[in-house]
Amino acid sequence: MKKILLPVSVASLMMLATGCVAPNGPLGGTMAAIYTDVSGPVAVTGNSGCSKIGTAVSKGVICVAWGDSSIKAACQNGGISKIQHVDYHVTSVLGIYTEMTTTVYGE
Repeated sequence: MKKILLPVSVASLMMLATGCVAPNGPLGGTMAAIYTDVSGPVAVTGNSGCSKIGTAVSKGVICVAWGDSSIKAACQNGGISKIQHVDYHVTSVLGIYTEMTTTVYGE
């Protein structure tokens, strides 16, 4: 029992030290272990016109995450009913703090 307890304890501490908030973005985008600050596309439609912008944010610290960074939330926040395109932005520091922003452009 003692032989198993030590490796399990060490592995658990390593997981806690590295954090568990992963900044992969909606499409599994670029990720770095120390600092990540990336943006990218999510979707494009055939709708023209881009008079409104809506954003939605979710955040995570260590093993706790909160917020709604869905496209639906971004549309509601910007009063958008016709989407032109959607982008995302992810910021992460050491996997301890992560922020994901979804930006929707449309009318």
